[in-house]
Amino acid sequence: MGGLRIAVLFGGRSEEHDVSVKSAREIARHIDTGKYEPVYIGITRAGVWRMCETPRPGWESDNCCPAVISPDQKTGGLLSARGGECQISHIDAVFPVLHGKTGEDGAIQGLLELSGLPYVGCDIPSSALCMDKSLAYLVVRNAGIATPEFWAFDGGEPPEVDGAAYPVFVKPARSGSSFGVTKVERVAELAAAVESARRYDGKVVIERAVPGSEVGCAVLGNGSELTVGEVDQISLARGFFRIHQESEPEKGSENAVITVPASLPAAKREEIQETAKAIYRALGCGGLARVDMFLREDGRVVLNEVNTLPGFTSYSRYPRMMAAAGIRLPELIDRLITLALNGKMKG
Repeated sequence: MGGLRIAVLFGGRSEEHDVSVKSAREIARHIDTGKYEPVYIGITRAGVWRMCETPRPGWESDNCCPAVISPDQKTGGLLSARGGECQISHIDAVFPVLHGKTGEDGAIQGLLELSGLPYVGCDIPSSALCMDKSLAYLVVRNAGIATPEFWAFDGGEPPEVDGAAYPVFVKPARSGSSFGVTKVERVAELAAAVESARRYDGKVVIERAVPGSEVGCAVLGNGSELTVGEVDQISLARGFFRIHQESEPEKGSENAVITVPASLPAAKREEIQETAKAIYRALGCGGLARVDMFLREDGRVVLNEVNTLPGFTSYSRYPRMMAAAGIRLPELIDRLITLALNGKMKG
């Protein structure tokens, strides 16, 4: 085992719990144990923190012990309990492999800021901002970058959307992996779609569909020192992209083909990469993020959403885009931890 102790947090209470476990499992397989000593802390769906040997399926039934990260900078580090005794152990940095609510929205980042521990990924403001699609759109639009036409509402009846705007997508404002998302073709379908979205968040966003294809770009780094992965492109046979909700995503998507590098001219791929970096900076991101965009039929690039802690599963887009650019997962993990240890200074 290496000398630097890295606490890997996974699981969590969001609808993306299972995706998080898979992501942590891939990190466990590829982290350099000659350089780092990973400590795995799983959070159950009920919000119980447990230290375990490895983030495998069924980890909750392993010989785990209670363990939490202390917000007290004097005490510091990891508090765990075995045999009725509390133990305090040192941690050098935290890798919060948590997706969705309380993982990407600034909540866990707040705890880690209180603890004084370096951590991988975006800070509190950028995490909270990117998690709320409507707020992210406002900031990005103000930076001169195209976003979908949208309507956002929190409680009450949905706003009137002109019939000419259909089809639209109805989404929870603060959720991920396409949970609660519905494509609506006509006004009569809107109420049911809003009800579905509200199962995941009280705030709902209605977006006018953007004609074209979905493209994405993996971004790594802080401030002006940014590295981007190869652009990917999603081709849909039907519906919309929701691979994390499919029965066997490890075998490929049921309705989508992901091409990386995208089958686009080099100049267009470079434009997408530069747009992704501009969005990343406008939202104050640091460490990493996956910027999802639409490539319109007329060639314009439009923001879709920003994932501040994208998936690291065997089929996830972020590590695949980075691998296509020559940065394999062991190196990617190392670079992310190094960024955390060196601080999040944004130029």
